[in-house]
Amino acid sequence: EGWVYVCAVLDLFTRKIVGWAIAGHMTRERVLDALRMAYAKRKAGRGLIFHSDRGSQYASAEVRRWLAERGLRQSMSGTGNCYDNARMESFWHSLKVEETRGQDFATRAQAQHCVFAYSEGSYNTTRMHSSLGYQSPTHFERAYRVQSLKAANDTPINKHSNHSPSAQLNKKAT
Repeated sequence: EGWVYVCAVLDLFTRKIVGWAIAGHMTRERVLDALRMAYAKRKAGRGLIFHSDRGSQYASAEVRRWLAERGLRQSMSGTGNCYDNARMESFWHSLKVEETRGQDFATRAQAQHCVFAYSEGSYNTTRMHSSLGYQSPTHFERAYRVQSLKAANDTPINKHSNHSPSAQLNKKAT
């Protein structure tokens, strides 16, 4: 069926692939499909930065508008500087070397299944990353959530702080 093009969105903190799309052409619609998936999964907050290379599909008015409507910022690599997008380039290398090298797919659906199985089934869940302390993105994310919840639960609440609303009222009353 011809070439396939994959667009993916990687969460830089967890190294998890959170959105992706695949089709016969790399267009702004593929970028939007991947962004929509990532946005739905992550419920991204305002100010989040979407970084990409300078491809026309990423620089399109539609993509920029979609990001702006959600309060997301866009950052693009410097012209000819592949190092700005090194984390994503590392994922593409891993996908090619660990999963698709030497494979010929009879259909785009087969290629799509392969990308899904690798991204969601292997890369996110079992592939260890040195930058995450040799944990998978999923394990790292879970451990971070547990640590954050524990820290939040262990933080003492000082009811008699001089800055609390009740302390302020006591000051005014005396």
